[in-house]
Amino acid sequence: MRVLQCFLRDTQGATAVEYGLIVSIICMMMIVGFGMFTESLSNMFGYIQTKIEKPVP
Repeated sequence: MRVLQCFLRDTQGATAVEYGLIVSIICMMMIVGFGMFTESLSNMFGYIQTKIEKPVP
């Protein structure tokens, strides 16, 4: 019974889980942000490419 009480009072595992959740949320936000940045960068280079191919006289 005493082992069960010690196990229920232990909070070290909960802290590790919380840090894991925080890290996973940050990683997901970085992936989404990089995805949006990549699309924007691709659009910008596409715009520049069309301007270079058709120069203004």
